Amino acid sequence: MTQPPNLTPARNARIVREAFSKWASGTGSPFELLTPEATWTIVGRSAVAKTYPNRDAFLSEVIAPFNARMRSPLVPTVRAVIADGDDVVVLFDASTTARDGHPYANTYAWFLKMANERVIDVTAFFDSIAFDELWRRVSP
Repeated sequence: MTQPPNLTPARNARIVREAFSKWASGTGSPFELLTPEATWTIVGRSAVAKTYPNRDAFLSEVIAPFNARMRSPLVPTVRAVIADGDDVVVLFDASTTARDGHPYANTYAWFLKMANERVIDVTAFFDSIAFDELWRRVSP
């Protein structure tokens, strides 16, 4: 007897694509997918590189001060969403204008671990030089 296909990867990819689509249109955010206990690790030696123990810590220590440095919201352009079981990888570019009038652009790769259609763990990679330059140059 044939086993039914595992629909988890397709479902998880669809959920993530929809969240990014809402983010791009200004009607939502992928951070809404995070469980309260979700950990977020920023890899590398950026000013914000470390593991954040939960959603609130990550949002208050990274996202809120990042957004406060911007003149307008960051807008993502997804290059790829790849899903395997409960793992989803999103490769995307994002850009906006900082409060000082200079452009900000970066490329991100987020490795998401999902459970029950929510994100429980993230490992994030990005150009830390571009990020740190913005972080030092523009105060929140």
